[in-house]
Amino acid sequence: MSMQEINLQGSKVLVTGSARGLGESFVRALVAAGAQVTISDVLHERGLALAKELGPQTCYVPLDLLDPESIRQGVQAAAQAMGGLTGLINNAAITHSGGKTMDELAPEMWDRVMAVNVRGTWLVTRAARPYLATSGRGRVVNLASDTALWGAPRLMAYVASKGAVVAMTRSLAREMGADAITVNAIAPGLTLVEATEYVPQERHDHYLNGRALQRPQIPEDVNAAALFLLTQGSGFITGQLLPVNGGFVMN
Repeated sequence: MSMQEINLQGSKVLVTGSARGLGESFVRALVAAGAQVTISDVLHERGLALAKELGPQTCYVPLDLLDPESIRQGVQAAAQAMGGLTGLINNAAITHSGGKTMDELAPEMWDRVMAVNVRGTWLVTRAARPYLATSGRGRVVNLASDTALWGAPRLMAYVASKGAVVAMTRSLAREMGADAITVNAIAPGLTLVEATEYVPQERHDHYLNGRALQRPQIPEDVNAAALFLLTQGSGFITGQLLPVNGGFVMN
């Protein structure tokens, strides 16, 4: 399915961590597909600027995954602004452990990565569930990472957190299925966004040479997979993981 064939008219989607990078790309693709979108982030100026640029289909709400009350208020504000919620993309995450071996990684950093990437994803989904259930066609898309599928070294906290997101996706799918809410995950490969600028060139080369499709991965490569899982046509797909990485890892 091409981006041109995806129609999300009537959809009301919250995207976390969407003031820049892959999240911003999701927002732009959603708007192009006709959805209403709430941008949420801790980067307030960038989020507000993006909402202003994209116009009345979008709004911005602050949302800090380390703060349960910020999550509750942010999801509530998003649902109120859009008049409901039909979709959620749990995109926000941090790495912060890049380059550290298991011996060098500080326990405090492990805890922070887990709090944002795992606990934050759970709490946003929990806060969104009543609105998604009311819609009768709720869709949740969690962002995992293919690093959890091949065990990227010197990135252990992030890798572990994304493995947890994959497992949590399956559990959430079973818990939320009674409300006709689907929960799936996509696992992008190393994508050219601001957050990966710190990644050593040798890691970029490792991905490029190991892909079946040997070219750099860009945010637009991930958009169609995420948007498809928000459509009504994906309504019987749940608890699944879809790697989107040019064939670097194959299921």
